Amino acid sequence: MKRWIRSSWVCLFLGLCWISVGCNGDAEVESESSAPEADSSMMRPPTAPVPEDPPADPAPPRSPLSDPMSSEMNMMAPALFQARFTTSKGAFVIEAHREWSPAGVDRFFNLVRHGFYDEARFFRVLDGFMAQFGINGDPTIQRHWRGANISDDSVVESNTRGRVTFAKSGAPNSRSTQLFINFGDNGPLDRDGFSPIGEVVEGMDVVDRLYSGYGEAASSGRGSGPEQNRIQSSGNQYLKADFPKLDYIERAEIIDGD
Repeated sequence: MKRWIRSSWVCLFLGLCWISVGCNGDAEVESESSAPEADSSMMRPPTAPVPEDPPADPAPPRSPLSDPMSSEMNMMAPALFQARFTTSKGAFVIEAHREWSPAGVDRFFNLVRHGFYDEARFFRVLDGFMAQFGINGDPTIQRHWRGANISDDSVVESNTRGRVTFAKSGAPNSRSTQLFINFGDNGPLDRDGFSPIGEVVEGMDVVDRLYSGYGEAASSGRGSGPEQNRIQSSGNQYLKADFPKLDYIERAEIIDGD
């Protein structure tokens, strides 16, 4: 009897051990299988789309004033037209006649309509003689025109009071952008090849009031005015600083043409 009881306890003990091992084994397997491997693609936040580069700003259109040889700067002028010059002293009107000086009038027409003379100073004003202007206030523009000369025209009309004429040197075909307005009868200039392109038809009293206190360039020994080479290289920055009394063109525009 005792032997049977002992055998029964042994079998029971061994049976519990087997059950315990089996349960533990099942628990470990269950634990591993109940947590499936996480999908790494689901753990990452969604990828934002890469923004496209904004379109580059278009380059600003090139000004015709940067190319004296362009078609825009070489259009044929009307046979007769007027240009208004609004200045620091008031306004005056130039009437241009192409038959007087074809190459000169064409150049004048294209410079005015593209704003070349805006902000230009009357840098050489000599009482009883003339008022000279026509160097652009921006050296980066002026450098394109310093050697952009036009051919000479025959002298058809005389350099009398109010007539407007291109300045030039003694060399042939040396007219470029500079002009002068005659204060009096300067007929002797005719034989030197100075060909008027037109005349002031309104506002000559404004021209008469342009500041003349500086006179000729200081280097001439006959005045204290600005040096043309410095105007060419430094523009209005130089003139505003050293010659603040100079009158200037606020705007020049074509107002009438056939």
